[in-house]
Amino acid sequence: MTKSLSFGNESRQDELSSLVAKEIQRVLAQYDEVKERNSISSSMGKGKVAAADLLSAICQQAIHDDLSALASEFVHRLAAEAARRFDASAPKATPPTARTEGGPSCAVPKARDQQRDCIRIEDWAGQVAGPTYLEEHFGIPRSTLHWWQRHNDVVALRKGARKHVFPLAQFIDGRPAPGIRQVLSLIANPRPAWLWLIRPSPLLDGRVPIEMLRQDLAEEVVLAARDFSSR
Repeated sequence: MTKSLSFGNESRQDELSSLVAKEIQRVLAQYDEVKERNSISSSMGKGKVAAADLLSAICQQAIHDDLSALASEFVHRLAAEAARRFDASAPKATPPTARTEGGPSCAVPKARDQQRDCIRIEDWAGQVAGPTYLEEHFGIPRSTLHWWQRHNDVVALRKGARKHVFPLAQFIDGRPAPGIRQVLSLIANPRPAWLWLIRPSPLLDGRVPIEMLRQDLAEEVVLAARDFSSR
């Protein structure tokens, strides 16, 4: 909106400058005509024009030309300054406020809250991602991910009220590591289950369960999970 106002002001500014400059030139031309008639009348009375008078007339013509150019430049600058002040005083267009169904704009705070939630989760769970990231970078369709989640084939950590994120360490070539379903059947809560999976386990001689699952050693991990859950 501001750009269109500036363009309109520039057009009006050029038009005003042109009109005033033309008016000044018209007045000067009339002045010259009157002076020329007076000079001719004087010359006819004397029979000739003195060289000094001719030189004076040439000088005055040059002065008039300079005066016309200066006047035009002055008016142009005056109009430009007026347009600039008009732009400065004009109300600026403000971008529309984003709204959600809940009322005023809260998209930015929500995004920040979600980011903080992810950071808090990653503090203990390692790198996590949502369905969109997994679909774009791992090639896992949302429908497949949700099916895995319903059947406990993946560990899903709650983020916020309804959303979930998925630890990336549990995926191998776009699929969950074998044995996760059995571990979740023994340690039902996803958070304790994932904590157990990512920490060295005394039941596995200090080895990390999730790394063993990634190495296709699911049987040993499931036995250790059973012993852990029975304590």
